[in-house]
Amino acid sequence: MVGSDFRNQCARGDDVQKLVLARRRRPSGRLPLFSIREYNGVVIYLFHGTDSAKARAKAFQWIAAARAKQPDAAYIRLGADAITKQSLLEAVGTQGLFYTKTLVLLDDPFDVKDAGEIVLEHLDMLAESANPIGILAPKLLAARAKKLEAKAEKVFKIDATEKKEARGFNSSLVDALGNKNREALWKEVAKALRQGDAPEAVHGLLHWKARDMMQKGNRAWGKDGARKLSVELVELLSDSRGGELGLKEGLERWALTI
Repeated sequence: MVGSDFRNQCARGDDVQKLVLARRRRPSGRLPLFSIREYNGVVIYLFHGTDSAKARAKAFQWIAAARAKQPDAAYIRLGADAITKQSLLEAVGTQGLFYTKTLVLLDDPFDVKDAGEIVLEHLDMLAESANPIGILAPKLLAARAKKLEAKAEKVFKIDATEKKEARGFNSSLVDALGNKNREALWKEVAKALRQGDAPEAVHGLLHWKARDMMQKGNRAWGKDGARKLSVELVELLSDSRGGELGLKEGLERWALTI
């Protein structure tokens, strides 16, 4: 049963959620806490990753699903400030009145250094508990993650996806062409390709500039020069499809010929 010290922690509020214990009589015969097969044996579930919000949501989805199956089951949440050796001992040994197991969540124990170290020191004890233990540890360091994963039955790692920012209009590239600056154009073409722009995209932007100069005129090229430039770019694309030189290499070589 739950010790007096642990009940006092629960009474203090947010750090440890109040135990939910069934008030009905215990029936004859023992019933498992959950019908989920994975709860037999080692039952540490680890939720971590660089996406803190999604890792936290996943952990509480796990809790909600378990409690939906057995709403009268005991549930303990230990925040970092409430984690001590004694509170862990109490949590792993707690039994409900109606069910023999208790769902336990260690909520971000590494948010407080001492709490995290206590969890690591007592991993074997947690793994041997009959109670299913969830450890929510967002942004876990690799060394700590390795230790926890070695003891976990299941690991849910959710990392934030880095969104590659779309590159905007490459004004430096078209300006170099418009100014008929061979060296600057070659550098801008090489830079765009190096940064991941598709050769077709670079070619398309250059051809757009050539046609724009045909319509509006350009001091460096003139309309006739712009028309010739447009034809060269069309031929460059056509040659790259059937020739030995690909469009990427062809663009860099062509830039040095304007």
